[in-house]
Amino acid sequence: MTSTEATTESEDSEPSGYAAARLRLLQGKARSGPPRRAALASLTDDWLTALFTAAAEQTGVRGAALVAVGGYGRGELSPRSDLDLLLLHDGHADTAAVAALADRVWYPVWDLGLALDHSVRTPAEARRTAGEDLKVQLGLLDARPVAGDLGLVATLRTAILADWRNQAPKRLPALDELCRERAERQGELQFLLEPDLKEARGGLRDAAALRAVAASWVADAPREGLAEARRVLLDARDALHLTTGRATDRLGLQDQDQVAAELGLLDADTLLRQVYEAARTVSYATDVTWREVDRVLRARSARPRLRAILGGGRTTAAERTPLAEGVVEADGEVVLARAARPERDPVLVLRAAAAAAQSELPLSRHLVRHLATTARPLPVPWPAEAREELVTLLGAGGATVPVWEALEAEGLITRLLPDWERVHCRPQRNPVHTWTVDRHLVEAAVRASSLTRRVGRPDLLLVAALLHDIGKGWPGDHSAAGEIIARDMAARIGFDQHDVGVIATLVRHHLLLVETATRRDLDDPATVRSVADTVSTVSTLELLHALTEADALATGPAAWSSWRASLVADLVERVAAVLAGQAPEEPEPAAPSAEQERLAIEALRTGEPVLALHAQAGTPDEDGEPEPLGVELLIALPDRPGVLPAAAGVLALHRLTVRAADLRAVELPTELGAGDRAELLLLSWRVAAEYGSLPQAGRLRADLVRALDGSLDIRARLAEREAAYPGRRGVKAPPPRVTVAAAGSRLATVIEVRAQDAPGLLHRIGRALERSGVRVRSAHVSTLGANAVDAFYVTDTDGEPLPEVRAAEVAREVEKALG
Repeated sequence: MTSTEATTESEDSEPSGYAAARLRLLQGKARSGPPRRAALASLTDDWLTALFTAAAEQTGVRGAALVAVGGYGRGELSPRSDLDLLLLHDGHADTAAVAALADRVWYPVWDLGLALDHSVRTPAEARRTAGEDLKVQLGLLDARPVAGDLGLVATLRTAILADWRNQAPKRLPALDELCRERAERQGELQFLLEPDLKEARGGLRDAAALRAVAASWVADAPREGLAEARRVLLDARDALHLTTGRATDRLGLQDQDQVAAELGLLDADTLLRQVYEAARTVSYATDVTWREVDRVLRARSARPRLRAILGGGRTTAAERTPLAEGVVEADGEVVLARAARPERDPVLVLRAAAAAAQSELPLSRHLVRHLATTARPLPVPWPAEAREELVTLLGAGGATVPVWEALEAEGLITRLLPDWERVHCRPQRNPVHTWTVDRHLVEAAVRASSLTRRVGRPDLLLVAALLHDIGKGWPGDHSAAGEIIARDMAARIGFDQHDVGVIATLVRHHLLLVETATRRDLDDPATVRSVADTVSTVSTLELLHALTEADALATGPAAWSSWRASLVADLVERVAAVLAGQAPEEPEPAAPSAEQERLAIEALRTGEPVLALHAQAGTPDEDGEPEPLGVELLIALPDRPGVLPAAAGVLALHRLTVRAADLRAVELPTELGAGDRAELLLLSWRVAAEYGSLPQAGRLRADLVRALDGSLDIRARLAEREAAYPGRRGVKAPPPRVTVAAAGSRLATVIEVRAQDAPGLLHRIGRALERSGVRVRSAHVSTLGANAVDAFYVTDTDGEPLPEVRAAEVAREVEKALG
């Protein structure tokens, strides 16, 4: 006897003996979890062994065995689990005798009221059925002998495993499809209020599928945390069976408090968080494993053709395409460049994530694990590059989600944003909500990414969307708590005091518009005035409007409708009208700095462009060397047509990303020039190399001179480079939007451009404005993550603001050029 119960073999061979021992085992509190499942399987083995042995003697059948398959084969018996049994025989015994043997085993099981999934087959029949039915084959992969001819079972197991490995190129894609279909029907366990612990995505079925993939020797699942995740799900199912007395896998709302108590947990929310965390581990392992299966099978299918082309056994190394500094694409994944040094580059985590999301590529699991163990923590507050990479990641739309999940699976999100732990896997009891709190926040950022053309500061919108419910991890009003947390997090991310205040306001009042629009009388002036007093500015109002929509769309289909949208839009229009009467005075233009004035004088003296590059250094690293935060490029040159597109085009040719820029005309005093006052253009840029080192200032100046005199065809050069990299994948961005700012300036017409940042974008805008025959009085360019938000102050040739109709025409021409 191997049973741990104090029962004799004769007692266990009787139904009443087994039933009593089983009841004592299930009622005992000291042996829950894996020990109880193993003990229950062992107890059941002993009982079935006694039944089979007696039945074989009575029927005279030899060359037969009783085999446990599926979950019972793995020794994972929950209180109400089915007994999955195969009666295997060599085919030599009489058919009637085999049937009698089966009856003598099956009927006692049924008599006890236990669920039984049974079959009777020869090894050949078992292999044939497995070849026809994938589910049968999966069950047989976990075949375990209970009683009878052990050699017969061993032979079948060897054959089944060999068949599975030989048929892997066909069987694994079929298994993947089976898992996807089930996930489509059952949903994702980690987000369901009443999840099916077995069938939902990330549940016990997927965990079993990972074991099957590992048995194929094609790929192996990430093992970190997977066994613990399976244990959590099995423990929850055990408790569910015991509290309901039913063979159910669905964790209903009415059962969750009892199940939590059975497991010794604080409450139902604690239970769900634990279950969600386990499901998330299984889901991530599933994604990584199936991606590896696909890669291996594609490589295997391509190998014979490659050999035929190359001859012999020669192979080629996987192509590595640069994506960003320290990050490359290889074999369909984002991996580290060979020269990358995570221990010296604290921004690398976010840079890799942003590059992956923008390219719609998965992060290599090895990259994420390596960064988790070696990457340096970011300084607080974050440098500007880190903040911009976060914004780029959030602005990538749906591609953000798998990248974020990969970072979260290795603990990198909570390392970057420690307050995230409070909302991690936190359930939302409101049935309107589709997601857990943390996933809802990411989904809100995804939704907000499609609304960035509506706001002047898409970076603030995206970060506010990510943080708007961050207070749900704390007691009390989550908006009030969230304002305090968001203020701290925004400062940590590196926003200045003004922007921190805006983000905090958005988080504190993210429900203001929808609640006011649906619960207050909009014809009451006090209602509109109250909202106007709260938001204070038109820019905050437009951000709050977009955040309201993103939040609702990310909540679920019941949270947003055309009716709600129209009410909110009506409120926003009324509030904007009130705020329009409180427009601040137009600020005076800032005087040139000493450095800018020096360059302007030199440009006036030589009549040529003058450039200066200044690296902006941050705090010293552990070796005492300053961290590079960006490079400032100053250009001064005599005012002339075509300066903006020429300068922007030269920067694009040299693979310099413009993070921020300012262009304005200045007049030097008469005593510094020759004759009348001389007008010059000053351009101040903050730039960064896409990858590699920065070009020398001399090369930039030479190319700028050539671009201005027409000897360098920037448009053709940019087109050649784009053609050299055809078919690059990327995020489908919302279309560009070009508008005329209402009452933007008394001295000029303000053309606002909001578009996806891309090499040559500023060059194309400048060309479009030049073709429109307007004069650019000043330009204020800002790249916020993946979004460019640019304002161009333009006049006619006489220096006057454009008439309304003419301004609209210019805006349409620029938008057409960008489309």
